[in-house]
Amino acid sequence: MTPSVFSRIVAREIPAAIVHEDEHTIAFMDAGQVNPGHVIVATRRQVETILDLDDELAGAVFRTAARVARAVQAAFAPQGITVLQANHAAGWQTVPHFHLHVLPRHEGDGVELVWPRKDPGLPALHALAERIREADRA
Repeated sequence: MTPSVFSRIVAREIPAAIVHEDEHTIAFMDAGQVNPGHVIVATRRQVETILDLDDELAGAVFRTAARVARAVQAAFAPQGITVLQANHAAGWQTVPHFHLHVLPRHEGDGVELVWPRKDPGLPALHALAERIREADRA
């Protein structure tokens, strides 16, 4: 796998404003700040998507994200915080390295996410849930 830009930050080949790092994760300011305080939380080891995380690494990333979110709240007092994670191009992933965006939010900040609700009904939801349970057992 070609080293991602985030792997290069971990290796200190590319400069970054690092907020936090530990054995499993690194958190740094997003160079393309959507709002002041926008932080990327990434795995130190390059794995591409959430599908590639083991339980230990998944827990570590979300612990770091919660820690960073609390610090962002204290430092910037945003009206809200969005934590966003994307997988593969169809899911909006642009860097092939697992990461979360911790994004401070304010009313009218221009950040949008279109969520076209489908409302399939409870019987269809039960059928979809069963497919997931079956896949989880496999």
